[in-house]
Amino acid sequence: MVVDELARRYGVSSWKKKDSAEQHLDSSRRVVLVKPTSFMNLSGTPVRLISSWYRTPPEQILVIVDEMDLPFGALRMRPFGGHGGHNGLRSIIATIGDRFPRLRFGVGRPQHDTIDHVLSPFSTDEAARLPEIIAAAADGAELWLEQGLERGMQFVNNWKP
Repeated sequence: MVVDELARRYGVSSWKKKDSAEQHLDSSRRVVLVKPTSFMNLSGTPVRLISSWYRTPPEQILVIVDEMDLPFGALRMRPFGGHGGHNGLRSIIATIGDRFPRLRFGVGRPQHDTIDHVLSPFSTDEAARLPEIIAAAADGAELWLEQGLERGMQFVNNWKP
């Protein structure tokens, strides 16, 4: 949803399907928006293929993921790190290493099955709050892109809904 918001802001109307992902090159901003279409736990393959094609080092790849260990709506940006049990991050780390920045979007820890939690629609209350949170995450991603990691982290890690 955050990548879709960035695409909306950038006026993206079409996506290219290649390497198990939807991707859009915005050469004026020097950015490639990527939405893997593979299973989440296979996300590393499209990230590796696309970053290799564009000769992008891991430090210049911002990975945006959902995070059950953060309360719903909390955002965190870090320069690198482990997977924290997230299978998508585990796959990416296995293919390009762990030295890439990531923006974590809190979805909260469920009382029930975790797979159902991340695949289920948001509650009515959560859905009402989503636009503000998605916009803040997209703002943080744009700050990272335009002003660097420190500025993106400063905004995201201090943002409050």
